[in-house]
Amino acid sequence: MSKAAFKGILGAVVITGGLALAALTPRAAQAENIVDALIGAYNNSGLLEQNRALLRAADEDVATAVAQLRPVISWTAEATRTVIHGTSSGIPFSNPSSDLYTGLTISQILYDGGQRKLSKQAAQETVLATRQQLLNIEQQILFRAASAYLNVVLQSENVRLRQNNVRLLGEELRAAQDRFDVGEVTRTDVALAQAQLAAARSGLSSARGALINAQAEYATAVGRKPGPLTGQPRLPKAAASLDAATAIAVRNHPSILAAQHQVKATELVALSAAKTMGPSASLTGYYGTSDDADTADRYTTGSVSLTVTQPIYQGGSLASQYRRTLANRDAAKSGLLTAQEDVVQGVANAFTRLETARASLISTAEQVRAARVAFEGVREEAKLGARTTLDVLSAEQDLLDAQTNQISARAEQAVATYQLLQAQGLLTAERLGLAVQIYDPTLYYNLVKTAPSKLSKRSKDLDRVLKALGKN
Repeated sequence: MSKAAFKGILGAVVITGGLALAALTPRAAQAENIVDALIGAYNNSGLLEQNRALLRAADEDVATAVAQLRPVISWTAEATRTVIHGTSSGIPFSNPSSDLYTGLTISQILYDGGQRKLSKQAAQETVLATRQQLLNIEQQILFRAASAYLNVVLQSENVRLRQNNVRLLGEELRAAQDRFDVGEVTRTDVALAQAQLAAARSGLSSARGALINAQAEYATAVGRKPGPLTGQPRLPKAAASLDAATAIAVRNHPSILAAQHQVKATELVALSAAKTMGPSASLTGYYGTSDDADTADRYTTGSVSLTVTQPIYQGGSLASQYRRTLANRDAAKSGLLTAQEDVVQGVANAFTRLETARASLISTAEQVRAARVAFEGVREEAKLGARTTLDVLSAEQDLLDAQTNQISARAEQAVATYQLLQAQGLLTAERLGLAVQIYDPTLYYNLVKTAPSKLSKRSKDLDRVLKALGKN
């Protein structure tokens, strides 16, 4: 196997294009953007590795089903020592003998109504379903990484806001103290400023704690601790309408595609189970030699037999197994309907969340503008004695609340955008155009689908691949 193919088994084809993540905010020196977080999550996820291994196990089920269609050849060697003791006409005797048998046996199913062929097709459908389940896991991992990144940005901005608020309130406290010293305000004004500053410091401590928690979640989701971040990203383009988003989801979402393949697999399993109640025919032959170790006698034997079998009565087990496959088929069909309903609802929830976040971001921007104008006006009026310290502190709190609402709305819009991509089935490394080695599930499958024998070159290639995977 070539070096390029070997790397491909480990998962690798770099695919560019996809959605407009390439248009995200450019990287600052030594700073990470959201693409870096997504790449880290894709490369470091143990959950992805676990499900890739499960997919390879499903690939091997196809190989097992293929092997059932082939003849079975076995070699037998048997050494026998027989000792007979007895009496004959009152005279004791002993008659030991040693025999050595070696031979080959071959058996081949000639006819089973298509049962084994249907089992192979069912295994292939299960592989396709498992591939889609792997993509669904990939979406979950990338969404978690995106959410973690955006939460760190949000909490970092919140800490900066509250640090600035503490600084401003400190200035207000000093101003109130100076005005109290010259008799312009009362002790109550100073106490109000002190209380507001203490509350701001408490809020800053809480914000720092939230930032620490967000950084811990980032480390878990991405696989490393966050460094300096570039801030809010430029977002991928979202669907223009709910109907357009839903149409994309119904065509692309891995949950629906996996359920469709699972329905096909259970239908094939049911057909295979029905064939077990019909006749089957097999051909068996053996050829071998027997040597008598005590004499020079040698025997060569061989035979060919054709066997036809028809189950008549097995206590109802075959009928029960068939009914069980029918129940599994019906469950899979219901699962497909549920998956479709869940995906449609998920798209609606994500689209509504995005629209709400957009409207909230517009309103909070206006709220910040008005609150800043009000705060600056109240502070100037307070210098002239037209406003009290309480008025200034209240205006400052209003501005802080507006700014907090604005950064929360911006983060909410970003999270909702990525949630919509996930709901549509578009949040994958390939569709996002991430600069990673995309895991190609067909490469391992193509090596095992023909069920290579242990001594074949392809099997040796597989051994090297599995050894390399075990080191990762």
